[in-house]
Amino acid sequence: MDATVFAELTWQAWLTLGLVGSIFAVLVFTQFPADFVFLGALTVLFVSGVLTPHEALCGFSSEGMITIGVLYVVVAGLQATGGLNWVTRHVFGIPKNDISARSRLMWPVAAISAFLNNTPVVAMFLPVVHQWTKNSKIQPSQVMIPLSYAAVLGGICTLIGTSTNLVVNDLYKDHFGSQGLSMFEISKLGIPCAIAGVLFMIFAGRKLLPNRGGADKAFDNPRQYTLEVLVDKGSPLIGKTMEAAGLDSFSSGCLAELIRDSRVISVVQLDEPLRAGDRLIFVGGTDLVGELRTVSGLTIADDQLFKLEAPKHERCLVEAVVSNTCPLVGKTLSEGAFRSVYNAVVLAVARSGERLTGKIADIKLRPGDTLLVESHAGFIPRQRDSRDFYLISAVEGSTPVRTEKGLLALVILLSMVVVAALNWLPMLEAAALAAAAMLLTGCCTFGEARKSIEWNVLIVIAAALGIGQALDKTGAAATLATAMLSVSGTNPWIALASLYIGATILTELITNNAVAALVFPIAMSTAERLDVNPMPFVICLMIAASSSFATPIGYQTNMMVYGPGGYRFTDYFKAGIPLTLVVGAMTILLTPLIWPF
Repeated sequence: MDATVFAELTWQAWLTLGLVGSIFAVLVFTQFPADFVFLGALTVLFVSGVLTPHEALCGFSSEGMITIGVLYVVVAGLQATGGLNWVTRHVFGIPKNDISARSRLMWPVAAISAFLNNTPVVAMFLPVVHQWTKNSKIQPSQVMIPLSYAAVLGGICTLIGTSTNLVVNDLYKDHFGSQGLSMFEISKLGIPCAIAGVLFMIFAGRKLLPNRGGADKAFDNPRQYTLEVLVDKGSPLIGKTMEAAGLDSFSSGCLAELIRDSRVISVVQLDEPLRAGDRLIFVGGTDLVGELRTVSGLTIADDQLFKLEAPKHERCLVEAVVSNTCPLVGKTLSEGAFRSVYNAVVLAVARSGERLTGKIADIKLRPGDTLLVESHAGFIPRQRDSRDFYLISAVEGSTPVRTEKGLLALVILLSMVVVAALNWLPMLEAAALAAAAMLLTGCCTFGEARKSIEWNVLIVIAAALGIGQALDKTGAAATLATAMLSVSGTNPWIALASLYIGATILTELITNNAVAALVFPIAMSTAERLDVNPMPFVICLMIAASSSFATPIGYQTNMMVYGPGGYRFTDYFKAGIPLTLVVGAMTILLTPLIWPF
């Protein structure tokens, strides 16, 4: 590299380059939050006069950043309604081996991730896949990394598949004053790369992925609850045998008794047909409640739950340990009027590993009994200091989903995609209408929408856009492009490969959106100096900044599956580096063929 290209840089350019280098160093070697680091660097540029107030704050009004924020609300509606539950019921099925498991998992996740942000997609599927591995007796380590990789690969297939694409598209529009890319412009390259990446992981995963249990197995809840459910009138399960209804395949519990017409059947045969009004007694952990809720035609503690004041979507599960001073000790739940006293319902009871028989309402409480309670969120602060319970703790992720609105949420999402794809409305307007529809139809509440927005991600994007503008304004981006060309020469293929490799390495170290914003001006300067079509560099940057496979810290979804898969840091090297080479080779070879220089 010719060092003379840096000789004419101004102090503003040197300051900007120094701050960019400092950002990388701080994020790689410290634990400082990325949003604070980027805001700090932006503040220095603003206070020093490198950027005007308007230039420093332009990222906070960026159309791409706002679109990402609005899409979080759309995804919140899908999460709150369980809109994607049918995928797990009808698509995942029971795999025969690990290859079949990865195939059943990766194709639908990649397809869904093409239209939803990667992080919420993995968040929605993570507990589902965790339960699926238990039921299928597949090691979590064989499918958790593929879950993350499938979301990343699906994200590069459309403009809205990942926030990185929206950030680059917004920068492209500002730079050229154009309408930006269409919904499926990137699909010409993204789909072939995604197909190749998914096929590679499906068949090579057996050798590249470890074969070990998830790290969470050591922390499984050892308590075994006794839980009662009722077969509803008109239930689709009526007339089906226990086996046909799938009531023998729960991983977190098992059927212990059947109560029919006041008669207790202790040994339940799998060929026993179900009848309306049957009460089934299950024994299992807290996860069993969630599994039973997915079975259509079963109701948990129906004779008590309908009396709760709190709406269904505002309820949560709480574990409460009965103290020796509790006034209900020695009484049954019905005698002690538990619901009236605590405005809560006991779903299940655990007692020192002892198997409890009979109806939940007829169990006499003892000190030390652990109750699995359903109530509204106010139960925890109200009873935390009560002498009636030794311990109160919430069961994470136990709020029931509004399944009755799941289809509606899917229709809203598909409508948004169609409207944007046909260019009837710009992406921001289509997303805003979809978010409003989710709120107005009750698919998600205002509180859920507010919580769903990842403000730290939006701040990083906005601040990175401002820093990227400083790189362009001070001439630092042009200088870096000249330096890169001094290595790659005037061959645009080599320049494209250099850009891809550099962006891929950076995205393994810091957030992908920040890499996109910081590298974009360098990519545009490179295209201008070579006097070639900038589109290959735009698309190449989209793919490179999103394709983080080689480390768990490079992309949020990689870190999300780290614990559930029981992985080690080096597992990502072994699986991710070959996948990076596959996607990178296809990107560098195909991009100029699809969008000629």
